[in-house]
Amino acid sequence: MLFINNEVVRRVLSIGEAIDSQDDAFRGLADGAAIHRPRIDMYVPTGRTEDYYRWGTMEGASKDLGVFAIRMKSDIVSWPEDENGNWTEEKHCVEPGTYCGLIMLFSTRNGEPLAIINDGELQHARVGAGGGLGVRYLAREDSKVVGMIGSGGMARTYLKAFCNERPIKKVRVYSPTKKNRESYAAEMMDSLNIDIEPVDSPEEAVRGADIVSTCTDAMRPVLKGEWLEPGMHVTNLGGYELDEVIFNRANVIVRQGIGGAKLAEDPRIQYGRGHSPVAFVAGTEEEMKRLPSSELRMEQISSSTFPTFTDLVSSKISGRTSNDDITLYLNTGNQGLQFAAVGKVVFDKAKNLNLGHEIPTEMFLQDIRD
Repeated sequence: MLFINNEVVRRVLSIGEAIDSQDDAFRGLADGAAIHRPRIDMYVPTGRTEDYYRWGTMEGASKDLGVFAIRMKSDIVSWPEDENGNWTEEKHCVEPGTYCGLIMLFSTRNGEPLAIINDGELQHARVGAGGGLGVRYLAREDSKVVGMIGSGGMARTYLKAFCNERPIKKVRVYSPTKKNRESYAAEMMDSLNIDIEPVDSPEEAVRGADIVSTCTDAMRPVLKGEWLEPGMHVTNLGGYELDEVIFNRANVIVRQGIGGAKLAEDPRIQYGRGHSPVAFVAGTEEEMKRLPSSELRMEQISSSTFPTFTDLVSSKISGRTSNDDITLYLNTGNQGLQFAAVGKVVFDKAKNLNLGHEIPTEMFLQDIRD
């Protein structure tokens, strides 16, 4: 069994491989060769008034890949609002700036535990690759200009994915903190050798773009449908970033996959709290009021009425039919299967290159039947 850290993931995984692996794995959902369980979180009060503890898991498996993956994360979460009205979800583990997320990979051939992988680099790659997958099938072939709202780690992998799929020449990036957007522009310009301009408003970033992406922790819409122009392709990161007008203006809407399971009726099972599609919530009524109301979340993000990526690639629906179509790819759902697909790529390459730390498999086996 291997323990694979973020440095190894960074060395072995390309954004193209992350996109291709998801493209292949998602197709297995059509005939039952693949399956996933949407993200479900559990909330427990910390004893403080300003935050909550959150445990999150998602799972996926593929017969063709021969693996099952579970991604687990342990966070302290809060929802601060700054003096400018920017409302975000913040998280950490132990202390601000450190995080705990792990992927466990198992063989579906014999049940063997294969790897434990730090989820930082792989998490960013699998989400960015999901955005790239939407671009692969829905953006205009001649797309050259990106409007990016957000300047964090996800905005970096999203842009790499877009550049992998289209001949991107120009990016305009906006985030509320000037220093952050300028740092993003300098770093990504050097990395990708394209022109990146930090701008002073989200509308300025969107104007004239071919591909528009939101990559934020926002708890309110940061992209307005009135800014969209014919021919644009739009994708997102979170469930709060898009306003309702975008859904009305889009000619083609495709969701990556099923994003939130509907479970038994129980007041402790809630939907759309914070960035959680499904949440099991502990605490008193007063403590539970700390979690953002589910009424704020755009219900369209997880709507089961929208066709999925699988519907698109199996020709059950048409994608873009005109250069003037506005296409919207909701980059949510299939999360567990993403970790299985991309995790298998990382495990195979690390194994072949003798990277990672060997852990005796026997440590995870026992002779007592449960």
